[in-house]
Order: sequence, then structure tokens, then C-alpha cells
Amino acid sequence: MHSAGINPFEFSTVNRVIFGWGKATEVGLAVEEFGVDRVLLVTGDNAERCRFLFDDLQGRGMEFTVYQVSGEPTTETVTDGAKRAREVDCQLVVAVGGGSVIDAGKAIAALANNERDVTDYLEVVGLGLPLDRDPLPLIAVPTTAGTGAEVTRNAVLGVPAHRVKVSMRSPRMLPDTAIVDPELTVSMPPAITASTGLDALTHLMEVYLSKMANPMTDAFCRRGMACLAKSLRTAWCDGENRSARESMALASLYGGFALANAKLGAVHGFAGPLGGLCGAPHGQVCARLLPFVMRANLEAIPDQDAGKMVLSRYAEVAGILTGGYEATPASGVAWVERCCSEFDIPTLADLGMKHDDVSDIVGQAMRSSSMQGNPMVLSEAVLKQILLDAC
Repeated sequence: MHSAGINPFEFSTVNRVIFGWGKATEVGLAVEEFGVDRVLLVTGDNAERCRFLFDDLQGRGMEFTVYQVSGEPTTETVTDGAKRAREVDCQLVVAVGGGSVIDAGKAIAALANNERDVTDYLEVVGLGLPLDRDPLPLIAVPTTAGTGAEVTRNAVLGVPAHRVKVSMRSPRMLPDTAIVDPELTVSMPPAITASTGLDALTHLMEVYLSKMANPMTDAFCRRGMACLAKSLRTAWCDGENRSARESMALASLYGGFALANAKLGAVHGFAGPLGGLCGAPHGQVCARLLPFVMRANLEAIPDQDAGKMVLSRYAEVAGILTGGYEATPASGVAWVERCCSEFDIPTLADLGMKHDDVSDIVGQAMRSSSMQGNPMVLSEAVLKQILLDAC
């Protein structure tokens, strides 16, 4: 992002993406193409939402075991899921749900074939070891539009012993197939539509502003932000609007492509520690923090010349969001602030953060991988102030 030329980069993603209204009906066929007959089906609390898939798998003569994930996954969740997969000798994992379910599915598929303790593979609080063997094949089917987890190579897991959320990460953890059916997102209530949508915006914006951005991620981010800007409010107001749901699903998918191939920024640097400490939903944390981090980055630019590239990118973001060719960085911040206010995004205090937590959260955030991608170096004092302002 800060070079006059194009720095070398790599880009990788899942082997196959199937996108379209009603495409969830092709999950059984996709499973069949792997030549397996024993499946672990990872779902959320309401497994009955997958009834269509139960019937399809049974009709194809396949055995399947349902493993339900309640809330955001922890190390215990995925260790238990991997044990279950081995007990019933599953050959493939299908994860149908929001980002938490898909992250659980990725970790379970990996741990089913890699039997070290899960903490050996974790970043920050673990050893960060590479996987010894390929995971079980994985088909990811999102039912929300925000995380892009269906095309990323990590799983965010809660570690109760450390009161933190960290990633289990490996290039081998990319799903084999992603089936993105916007129709599955129609049942999302407005509050979840808003928080997951702003999570997608955070992915797209942070990667676009990242020190590690590249021409491929730039293309996905620009297009994703445009999809989101035109559809977020409509999807929030009218959840059955087909066009809006399709655009939101695309924005989420593009964000996943981007974040899997470049680092994020300070919002996600905070999100792991906050989620682990308070148990707050990831999307709500990101939504609340985004405008405060945007302001802090802009205020940290020492002068117009030194921050020319960052200012230019923030102005481009503002133009995409507002549709104004003469938009300024400040108008982009204002657009996000209006969304947060209109959607009634809760404060960090509402999400469970206490003032006494601030120092611990900042300490963990400063060591996070995402913070390395932030376009500006933010001091400890500035990071603390972001949390206090968002509280």
C-alpha cells in the first residue's frame, strides 16, 4: 500500500466456490462428489434448519452425525467435536451456520486428523505449530453475511483458561468447497444483519487500508464495499429483499477472500481480547469500534505529505460508501457513525467491558497479528482512549 511499485504477493483461496440463490440444495451433491459416505454435520443450536440436508444425505445413502455448536467455539468445543468425528469415523465435515459454526468446522476437520492438543496449534497463547497432516475435507455453507469464514484459513477459538480468543491458522485449513446461498440469510433478524454486515465492512476496509494490501485484495475490497454500501440498510429494513441479501452475501465473501490474503487492523486487534474477556459477539465488537479506530488512524497522521497514501485510501473508502466523488475521510467516518447509531449498536460497556479491563485488552491487542496491518502505529495511550471512547 505504501510503495510506489507493486510489491510481490501471494493469493490463495478455496478450490471451489458455488454462489447463488437456492444453491444450498447442491450440498448433498457436493458431498457425493468427494466419494465419501460418512459425514460430520456441524450446525448451530437449531439443527432443524438443516432438515433439507438431512433428507438429501439420507437419500444418497450417506451416514451423518450432527454436532451442534452453541455460541462461539472454544478449544473444548472443537476438541470434543474432533473426538466425535474420529469415534464415528467421519470422512468429511460439512459446516452449516454463521462464522462461529464454520470456524468450529474448520478446527474440527483439522483436529480430527491432527491429534496434538489444540493449544499446540494456537497463536499467542499456544505454540503455533503447523498441522502435521491435511484436515478432513470440508464444505462450508454460511447462513450469515459478515465473517467470510467460508473462504478463510483460520478458526477463531475462545480459550477459557486465558480469557481470550485467538486463531488456529494454517493454509491447510481453507475449506475445500464454499457454497454461498443468500437465501439462507433471509431469516437473520435486523440486529444480526446489522452487526454481521458491519463486520464485513470492517474486513473490507481494514484490508484495503492495511500495510499488506495488494492489487488482488484491493479489487475485492473495492467491489465488496460498493456491494455493502448499496445494500446494508435495505437488508436491515427488509430482510426478504433478494437483491440486498445477494449483495450482502457477496460483500461478505469478498471480505473473506481479502482478509485471508492480507492482514487486518486495529479493530480486529482489539476484537480477540475483547471477545475472550467479555464473551461479546465478534460482529458487535467490530461494529462499535470501527468509527473510533478510523478517527484515531486519521488523527495519528503527522502531516498531509507523510500520510498522503493513507488519506487517499480513506477518501476512496468514503467515496465508495457515500457515493460522492468529492467525499473526504471525515465523511466516511460519519457514514459509519450514522450506521452504528441507526442500527443501535451497543457500547463496549453494554457488551461487558469494564474500565479495569482496558489495560489488559490493550496489552493483548498490541501483540496481535492484526495490529501489524494497521496503517498507522497507534500508541498505547491512543489505544486506551479508543476503548474508553467506545465504552
